[in-house]
Amino acid sequence: MKTLTNKVAAVTGAASGIGRALATNLAAKGCHLAISDVDEPGLQETASLITDAKVKITTHIVDVADRDRVHQYADDVVEQHGRVNIIINNAGVGVGDTIEDVSYDDFEWIVGINFWGVVYGTKAFLPYLKKEPEGHIVNISSINGIVPNPNNGPYCATKFAVKGFTETLRQELNGTSVGVTVVHPGGIGTNIVRNARIRKGVNPNKTHEELAAAFDEHLVRNTPDFAARTIISGIENNKQRVMVGGDAKTMDWFTRLFPVGATRFVRYITHRFSS
Repeated sequence: MKTLTNKVAAVTGAASGIGRALATNLAAKGCHLAISDVDEPGLQETASLITDAKVKITTHIVDVADRDRVHQYADDVVEQHGRVNIIINNAGVGVGDTIEDVSYDDFEWIVGINFWGVVYGTKAFLPYLKKEPEGHIVNISSINGIVPNPNNGPYCATKFAVKGFTETLRQELNGTSVGVTVVHPGGIGTNIVRNARIRKGVNPNKTHEELAAAFDEHLVRNTPDFAARTIISGIENNKQRVMVGGDAKTMDWFTRLFPVGATRFVRYITHRFSS
């Protein structure tokens, strides 16, 4: 995408974390915003951080697991902004449990947000994006969409699904005006672990808060602002894949060279940092 100035971007999960950082960094480039989340106070706080009067910002309460609501979101964005150029399907949640023990309710909950939310966002906005001289779809996967870790199967499954969905979409849209990017963040300092449904961590003796603290101490390598700037650079340069952080790049490389060894290594690291 040649420039973001005066483009219109829709961002899901914008009440905090990477979504909030995407909103503020896009606004700094003169991009108009239609931000969404289920957390209305957080969404309003994000909007309050954007003080450039030249940037139009609208807020939308959207559960991305609700297909009809996501399609209405797309319609509302075009009605209120006149067009839309970018959709960033960023909203995501976590579930900590074994595949054997995870409840169907928890599994369906995470699939509804992490995978179906991406599908709905893509399909709802794509017809509008194709009408523009430049359009872009950004779907947030994870390093766990490349290499899994134990007691995180539902999350890993959704992020592998996002990767496959997005890479297929890119093939289908090749030669059109719509670019497609899949993003694989490594350890980013967000609240995803604290907000996750942790039923059974790798170490059953650790509380939810202790597991979140261990993640922050040992696995967080970059800030949401760093992630947002990396993703935006990917949009500007029409990158097909964006690896966020040295940890993500290293694990991507390691998995390509040693696909079996990489999963063993991640299992070891997960247990070590959870002990």
